[in-house]
Amino acid sequence: MVDKISSWKFTEDFFSESPAIVEARARAEELGLECVTASAGSHLALLASALGAKAIVEVGTGAGVSALWMLSASDDSVLATIDSQPEFQEAAKLAFKDAKIAPARTRVISGRAIEVMSNMADAAYDLVLLDADRADLEGQLQQASRLLRPGGVVVIAHALWRDRVPDPAMRDDATVIYRDILRFFSTQQDFVSALSPVGDGLLMASKRITSS
Repeated sequence: MVDKISSWKFTEDFFSESPAIVEARARAEELGLECVTASAGSHLALLASALGAKAIVEVGTGAGVSALWMLSASDDSVLATIDSQPEFQEAAKLAFKDAKIAPARTRVISGRAIEVMSNMADAAYDLVLLDADRADLEGQLQQASRLLRPGGVVVIAHALWRDRVPDPAMRDDATVIYRDILRFFSTQQDFVSALSPVGDGLLMASKRITSS
């Protein structure tokens, strides 16, 4: 039997990060933020590249780590990133400046995720990352489904929640929320989904393209 822990660690250590992401990650640690790992970030970059993503929405700006990974996939993608914490957004803006991201490529929006998303256009986005406000995750998913074009992808970070989701004995609120979301996608016909164990778990779901 392959040593799965060694394989997971090898995967996590395989990808290196740009100096701007390294700095952003350091700021995140100072702010007490839990970012996606480099391996999870590389998955986000791959998705952005494979989708040819021009319009991206991120819920949970943090210090800009995830955003930099997604923006690294293209020179012309535009990211709208939402957070309710001004301190985090200022850290992200500094990360974008360090990475020499053109100001026109980012929209840093302050507010409650569902309220901000409700004002965004239908079927206008290629990729949506949900990484904040677990209590509102169901509502965020409803909005993400509306925002995504057919073939677009929604990603939920921390989907295995510190390895607690697979353990049925774990019943804290956060674990139950993620477990319910996974159960929802396991039976959902409108999305093609996959669960990856990288980082703290990534749930990826592509909005199914239907024939007219």
